[in-house]
Amino acid sequence: MQENNFINSALKVIQIEGKAILGLQDQIKETFNDLCSNILATKGKLILMGIGKSGHIAQKISATLSSTGTPSFFIHPTEAAHGDLGMIDKKDAILILSNSGETKEIIEILPALKRCAGSIYTLTNNADSTIAKIGDIHILIKVNEEACPLDLAPTSSTTLALVFGDALAISLLEHRGFTKDDFAKSHPAGKLGKALTLLVSDVMHSGIDMPKVTSQALLSDALLEITEK
Repeated sequence: MQENNFINSALKVIQIEGKAILGLQDQIKETFNDLCSNILATKGKLILMGIGKSGHIAQKISATLSSTGTPSFFIHPTEAAHGDLGMIDKKDAILILSNSGETKEIIEILPALKRCAGSIYTLTNNADSTIAKIGDIHILIKVNEEACPLDLAPTSSTTLALVFGDALAISLLEHRGFTKDDFAKSHPAGKLGKALTLLVSDVMHSGIDMPKVTSQALLSDALLEITEK
């Protein structure tokens, strides 16, 4: 039995996905400008959709958009077909992620999505697919090789979609002039939130809560005052 070399396997995956990311630079076309301009002009929210691994990536992209100045949320297509379509308004736009462009669960609700939303944008690996053709703007991202040796598990393709989402979010952030203060408004918790929002006035004592004694007070009086306050 051949001895496993986990490091070699890991390095091969990193090399394949790294090469795919660098190749993404050549795939960013004028449609990206169109997509950004349309999103900036959207009066409502940008809704992300996807199934399976594309759904997980769509959720992350939506979260990044929301935290960087582009109001967004994720709707699962199956849940959309069972009532969540009511969350979508004509002021909203939808960005659909589907590597094949033939995701059955999404295709089944396309007519309803067209009635509910103002615009539909699509991101696929196949410009001739059903989902690609329905988009007001279609972004084509092709992956030549998945990192999975079986060419089955979405690996390089999901990585590219994730990087594309980051590129989209940051492009919109820069155009909006989004600042650290804006970022802090949506990040009040955790170490990051405290670093951005915590003020001296939030933790200092003032007024009657301030322990105070006169300069002639005994040390014992000072200790009692500090203890009480």
